[in-house]
Amino acid sequence: MEVPSHSIEACLPSDRRREGFRQRIFDLVIGAGATIAFLPLMAFLALVVRLDSSGPVFFRQERLGRNGVPFQIWKFRSMRHNSDDQQHRTAASAWFAAQPAEGGYKTLADPRITRVGRFLRKTSLDELPQLFNVLRGEMSLVGPRPGIRYELDHYQPWYFERQRVKPGMTGLWQVSGRERVSAKDMMALDVRYVRERTLWLDFRILLLTLPALLGRTRHG
Repeated sequence: MEVPSHSIEACLPSDRRREGFRQRIFDLVIGAGATIAFLPLMAFLALVVRLDSSGPVFFRQERLGRNGVPFQIWKFRSMRHNSDDQQHRTAASAWFAAQPAEGGYKTLADPRITRVGRFLRKTSLDELPQLFNVLRGEMSLVGPRPGIRYELDHYQPWYFERQRVKPGMTGLWQVSGRERVSAKDMMALDVRYVRERTLWLDFRILLLTLPALLGRTRHG
C-alpha cells in the first residue's frame, strides 16, 4: 500500500484550531458517554484481573503522543507482573523489517500473557481504560496507535507524519486487518488518516470498530 505522493494541502492555523476544537468536543461527548456506559464492565474486569494473577490491575507504559510528546497509557494488565519487554522488542524489530516473528507481532501464544489476559487482548477489552486518556486529552477516540519510543528506531522518515495528530484508541489500522497488515501498510493507513481526517471519517471508523473486533473474536 503506497502513501499518496501528493503533498498535504495547506491548512490555515484558524482551520486547524477549529478542527482541533471540534475533535475535542467529539472526544469528550462520546468518550464521557462511553466511560459511564462501560464503568460496570470495567469494574468487573478489574476484579477478574486481580483474582487471576498477582500484581496491579492496571498496566501503565510510556507512549508517544502528538508531536512525540510522551504520556502514560493505561490498560488492564494482561501479562504477568514485572514481565520484561525484550520479546516485544524483538518481535517489533522483525515486524518493521517485514520479517514477522513466529506467531506474528502480537501473538496470544506469548507465555507472559495470563489466562484472563488472552481474552482481554483477543477482544481488545484491555484497552478500555484508555477512555481516561481520551478524557485527559492525551489521546483521541480515533487516530494512529501511540508509538513506543524504541519503535521509532525502525521508522522511515515519512512514518513520523502519523505523529501530527493525537493517537487514538481505534483507527484505520484496526478496521483494516490489524495484525494481518504489514508495518509499512499500517503506517500508510495512519498517514492517510492524518491527511484525510474529518469528524465523519472518525464516526465511520468508530462504527466499523465493533464488527472488526467481533470478526477477530470469531476467527482469532
